[in-house]
Amino acid sequence: MRIGRFAPSPTGPLHLGSLVAAAASYCDAKSHDGKWLLRIEDVDQTRKMAGASEEIIHTLEHYGFVWDDEVIYQSQRTALYEEALTRLRHKDLAYRCTCSRKEIADSSTMHGIEGAIYPGTCLAHPIKHDSMAAWRLKTTESLISFQDLVQGRIQHNMAWEIGDFVIKRSDGLYSYQLAVVVDDALQGVTHVVRGADLLNSTTRQIYLQQLLGYSTPVYAHIPLVLNADGQKLSKQTLARSLPKDEVIPTLLEAFSFLPYLPTPPRAFKTLPELWQWALENWQPFDSVE
Repeated sequence: MRIGRFAPSPTGPLHLGSLVAAAASYCDAKSHDGKWLLRIEDVDQTRKMAGASEEIIHTLEHYGFVWDDEVIYQSQRTALYEEALTRLRHKDLAYRCTCSRKEIADSSTMHGIEGAIYPGTCLAHPIKHDSMAAWRLKTTESLISFQDLVQGRIQHNMAWEIGDFVIKRSDGLYSYQLAVVVDDALQGVTHVVRGADLLNSTTRQIYLQQLLGYSTPVYAHIPLVLNADGQKLSKQTLARSLPKDEVIPTLLEAFSFLPYLPTPPRAFKTLPELWQWALENWQPFDSVE
């Protein structure tokens, strides 16, 4: 069975870009008679906005989304992430690191896909014994590649392009990379449909999946919805929250960003009618040029 998921972070209300990603994931799963899960990715408590989780859930319900199983909250799954980290530590695949971002920037001689690559300063032992330590995952020169259903073949050399990356922060919070891998595996997610801003994270997640013995889902990273300045819609770029009225027109606007749906042939009076049309007319990612 195909199992998809939508996993927003409760840093603010949903906006049009969120709706496009949710709709793509929902249509992909439900059009294949699969399950669609909702997960609140609140592992980073420092970015959580009060009341945002409840507002996200209410907005999705208001727009006609129906998820299977109970809503999962990452903040309630710390023991599962700790177990995964312990497994990596027992395999000698993770190590403590006390370096600051500035120290890494000043000492790094390599740059990868997202800036300075950690030079392995603490690989033998942490350089500051009186500091809070993060945990980093060891990387090798292995090539991690995958066939994205939208973006095509993606490949990274883990050591040269990514470097040893943090899986538990020095403040005790687990990284997004580790949490999402554990959650996808334990929830049985088979297809991950999300925005292209997370494309560069995927090889790290596949690397972790391989080290932890998890299966790798199928990935599809859809193009982002941009504002007039070419920036991704987000709280930081002052994206407008989804309206409480005009739900059908807003959903149709979201559909217009998805080439996997044809132009609607008629007006729709009810949400169930619109969603039925969308699921019946959804085209697989690999069928769209």
